[in-house]
Amino acid sequence: MGRGDPFVLAPGISPTLSVDHRSVDGALGAQLLAGIRQGLEDPMSLLL
Repeated sequence: MGRGDPFVLAPGISPTLSVDHRSVDGALGAQLLAGIRQGLEDPMSLLL
């Protein structure tokens, strides 16, 4: 962006996950959030 270019707002969310690490590993939680992200970005993938 150069000077004088307008700012552009883009919609977005920052999903978070809060779990007890004694029962759920952080890597498993990251996989869950990645799956949710994929479903939100490509809803048709949920039907296949």
